[in-house]
Amino acid sequence: MTKSARNPLVLSVYVPSLILMFGYGMLIPILPLYSKTFSASYALIGVVLAADGVGRLVGALPAGGLLGRIGQRSAMVIGVSCVAVSTLMLFWARDVYEVIFYRFAAGIGGSVWNIACHAYLADATAVFHRGRALSIFGGIHRIGTFAGPAVGGALAKYFSLETPFLVYGALATAVVFIAVAKFESEASRGARQVRAGPLKPVLAIFKSHFRELATAGSGQLFAQTIRAGRHVVVPLYAADVIGLDVEAIGWIITISALVDMSLFYPAGHVMDRFGRKFAMVPCFLIQAVAMAAIPFTDSFTGLLLATSLMGMGNGIGAGSMMTLGADLAPGDSMGEFLGAWRLVGDTGHMGAPLVIGGIANLLGLSPATFAIAGFGLLAAGIFAFLVPETLTSRASPDGSPRPE
Repeated sequence: MTKSARNPLVLSVYVPSLILMFGYGMLIPILPLYSKTFSASYALIGVVLAADGVGRLVGALPAGGLLGRIGQRSAMVIGVSCVAVSTLMLFWARDVYEVIFYRFAAGIGGSVWNIACHAYLADATAVFHRGRALSIFGGIHRIGTFAGPAVGGALAKYFSLETPFLVYGALATAVVFIAVAKFESEASRGARQVRAGPLKPVLAIFKSHFRELATAGSGQLFAQTIRAGRHVVVPLYAADVIGLDVEAIGWIITISALVDMSLFYPAGHVMDRFGRKFAMVPCFLIQAVAMAAIPFTDSFTGLLLATSLMGMGNGIGAGSMMTLGADLAPGDSMGEFLGAWRLVGDTGHMGAPLVIGGIANLLGLSPATFAIAGFGLLAAGIFAFLVPETLTSRASPDGSPRPE
């Protein structure tokens, strides 16, 4: 990717996304404790923590349709404005139900922002540069959520539990101004404001792209299930089976995240140089092996090795699901398709805790871990044998179509 092609994405997408994910990371250690100040039960605290994800799930399809009506840049502004307002309102929440509502609204706004950024990156990059562009986008999410919790915890310790909400709200407001400024700059230069054309009904999108959503979508569903499942399995196994304390569990998760975070750019290079499958298949195969190894560990070191391997597997596939979705998306209804694509992935992400909890209650934690590993194997198998390679051979090295 040339310098001229790279630079517009930095201020348009990468820096704003890093700011937002850093703010999101600040809330990770805060929200459970903040919810407890309202004398909320564990069940209600769980609802608070799930509300953002539910909002993203509910907002996925409307967000895709919104892109088709108003364009990507306008959708970015609306999405991040929703995040900014709903996060600031947490500072003045009077009960836990308000907190749930504001987190739900933030999830919808986050869905609009992410899908708009996804479509923007897909339009702005050629096919042979897309893997790197979207792996960087995925890597930024990892960096932000890795760095944010420590800052959020420090703000809460030295000021108050509500302070991170003000800081995150201010950061999101700054992103609103960045998005508006970039929008006006592009408009003043006469840059193309991409729209997906007339809004297509949701059912029409699923019907016209049934094959892609049934095969690649199924692979993504299983892929996101194992990705989300590791965040449930690792802490529970470490505490309940091995007997590790919270500090030790934190170190295991942190080191695994560092391994994961270090591989996002190589992942994009592999996707653009060799093909999407060269990243996707090893990603979920390695995660499946690492997940299946967890029940055989009985110490801090053993679990750390397994989770580090899992982090390596996940890092290899950074941005792979977004890249595959962008490759498959039709030009005339990209927003709607990416909304449906995101819905499938978010369903897997939201379903993982339910699957693990249900199997663990019936059979125990180790069988649940093997089941999640099985989902990883299914994802690897689907991408290897049922999904065609989307890095087309009919493109030149600069990403433009080759002559027939």
